[in-house]
Amino acid sequence: MKRIFTIITILISLSLVGIIINQNSALRNMIFLRREQIKYNVELSTRMVAEELSRHKGDNVMSLPKMGTVFPDEFSLDLFRPVSVSGRFTVDQIRAKFIHAFEQNHLENIPFEFGITSFDRLGNMVFEKASPGFLQAFQDTVNSFIYNCALQAQSGTAGENLTIDEVLFVAIPNLNKLVLKSLFWRITISILFTLIILAAFYVTVRTMLAQKKIAEIKNDFINNMTHEFKTPISTISLAVDALRNEKVIQDREKMNFYSSIIKEENERMNRHVETILKASQLEKQEITLHHTPLSVHSVLKEAADNFKLQLEEKKGNIEFHLNASKDIIEGDEVHFSNMINNLIDNAVKYSKETEPPQIKITTASNGKFIKIKIEDNGIGMSRDTQKRIFEKFYRAHTGNVHNVKGFGLGLSYVKAMTEAHRGKIKVESSPGKGSVFTLEIPLMQQTV
Repeated sequence: MKRIFTIITILISLSLVGIIINQNSALRNMIFLRREQIKYNVELSTRMVAEELSRHKGDNVMSLPKMGTVFPDEFSLDLFRPVSVSGRFTVDQIRAKFIHAFEQNHLENIPFEFGITSFDRLGNMVFEKASPGFLQAFQDTVNSFIYNCALQAQSGTAGENLTIDEVLFVAIPNLNKLVLKSLFWRITISILFTLIILAAFYVTVRTMLAQKKIAEIKNDFINNMTHEFKTPISTISLAVDALRNEKVIQDREKMNFYSSIIKEENERMNRHVETILKASQLEKQEITLHHTPLSVHSVLKEAADNFKLQLEEKKGNIEFHLNASKDIIEGDEVHFSNMINNLIDNAVKYSKETEPPQIKITTASNGKFIKIKIEDNGIGMSRDTQKRIFEKFYRAHTGNVHNVKGFGLGLSYVKAMTEAHRGKIKVESSPGKGSVFTLEIPLMQQTV
């Protein structure tokens, strides 16, 4: 079972890792393709605008006066200076052309900045016209995508080889953010499905662990139950065989002796059955508590009296430190007594073989709660055991602990009843140093 569980977990883990890697690769490819698509469409749009602007460069040379005419007084050589594209169009006119081109190439929501440059006599680039945010976007080469296209007069026009050299630049600020924004829903859905797969994996593994744990608990319970019922059944069987003996039949004293054994073992089996039925009722929350004013100190003393013989046999004792000024609670006398009995019984059962059990019961109150401490010098518990002792059917499997009889229902019952009394329970323990169980139960509030 353990090997199969390990194999299944490994296979599921490998499948999950493969799915996540493929999903990550698909996301990267999707982002890359979207980025390249935007770049291509921006380049295409820029070339369209550049081509449209370049059509006007051939018309930009001023015509000379006709032969035989007189030059006007204000005539200067500036009349022969070719008019640049940046001088012919305003920023808004160029922006409108870009918007139209972007719309044609499905870039409606893509922000952009643009500029037109020329070159001075020294060959330095000079921005003749630019949109307000162009220079900032142009300088941010890390986050911006920048593309340029030369503005050249068309071949065969009057301005060919005479116009100023100009270059049209376009910058797309924060291209990566734009790509991620345009793919937001796709990325979100992809991540969501990945999380669903992870959640499914977690639930599957957790369910498998729970099933494995249930199987172990079931096997332990069956083994314990078989052991607990086998002993009284064997004893009853021997007693019945003895009763059939002619000598025993004629001896009334022996008849009474064996009859009492049968009755005791029968009662013992009934107690086991009641324990299991109580566990079932707790599971279904069918137990009804009958709350009455209850003296905690009285219950503690009565419970301790039940273990006098066992303690005398082991040469142990119970020491009381009943310091609580108030000890009246609203509780169910039967179930509250059973809680205390279970805790004292554990302190006696899990004592050391080489050392007499010393149990100390202490109480304290603070006006709202009464605190009950039951401390022993027994074998103690590890941290892992402390985490699980309140689980149903759980029993520790270290040393001679497993030899102690029981179904592992006592402490789960104690915890359930403590919570039913609106209280809390905790345990502190170390292997070989004993255990301390602390109960905190609300005191009954006095009404005026």
